[in-house]
Amino acid sequence: MQKKRKRSAASSPGSRKKWLLRSLKWLAVLVTCLILADLYWLSTIWPDWDALATGPVPESSLIRQYRQRANIDSRLPDVRWQPVELNNIPYVLRRAVIIAEDGRFYQHDGVDFKAIRNAWDYNISHMTVRYGASTISQQTVKNLFLSNERNLLRKWHELILTWQMEQRLSKDRILELYLNIAQFGPGIFGVQAASYYYWGRPVWTVNRRQAAELAASLPSPTRNNPGRYTPAFAARYNSINQRMSEALQRERR
Repeated sequence: MQKKRKRSAASSPGSRKKWLLRSLKWLAVLVTCLILADLYWLSTIWPDWDALATGPVPESSLIRQYRQRANIDSRLPDVRWQPVELNNIPYVLRRAVIIAEDGRFYQHDGVDFKAIRNAWDYNISHMTVRYGASTISQQTVKNLFLSNERNLLRKWHELILTWQMEQRLSKDRILELYLNIAQFGPGIFGVQAASYYYWGRPVWTVNRRQAAELAASLPSPTRNNPGRYTPAFAARYNSINQRMSEALQRERR
């Protein structure tokens, strides 16, 4: 009888409540520790926004990661990277990249919720994951500071850094950074290196067709680029070229 009473007391509502409170307390401690650890990690990569806003274009995290892989794997081409100022990048190329990657770049604040909703609706209706909604700002942050890993933690860091970058840098500066660090082929980073590699000419001399071809390289530059005219690349080029024609006609009116 005494054993039964002990079991009954141990499983009483009061005991269960105490156990639940202790569990919640330790869960809160664990979550707090994880948040502090994450904030510490962010502090190790937190950029000098003032220097980034006006200084030279820095070498990105993805360029460094690629160079490390190329040092190990001799089959990978060497890094090609030649940063240039935005005023040396022709308008037609800037327009092509914005049309291809982030049509509302100058309207949103770093995250395009309209594009997210449209991508979600399309992917759900077609039961596939064909379209994403990462903006040029988000891609710039990913390339500069993070990696190509696909997980929620990286996405969280990307959102925090994107929010801060949009507060501290102008849209033109963000675009300048992106055009100088985006990948346009194996080991080819930035529009200047891409222009020299594919056509042997500086970026400020590219024509409209070449601009659309560079834009069509995104977001799969190692598989689809002007040097590998795959069917997927041709279809993307035609789509971008058509949208460019429509956009430029509207701007002339």
